[in-house]
Amino acid sequence: MFYIKENLNDTTSISVEINNENVYCRCPQCGAEVPVDLSVFWTAENFDIFSSAVYCDACTLKRLKGVLHESV
Repeated sequence: MFYIKENLNDTTSISVEINNENVYCRCPQCGAEVPVDLSVFWTAENFDIFSSAVYCDACTLKRLKGVLHESV
């Protein structure tokens, strides 16, 4: 089991199990909270949790439209 642990003060800490329902990141373009299923990334070659980013649906569509528009 993987978990995160945060010390709240000298005597109190909190531990939370990491699962497919409690991992999130911020969209690097707009800052929206994006749910992340880490199991999708574990299979990717050269996956690096520290340098990875996940775009929200709206920003993903904007980026795809830009790429599609540029290729026409």
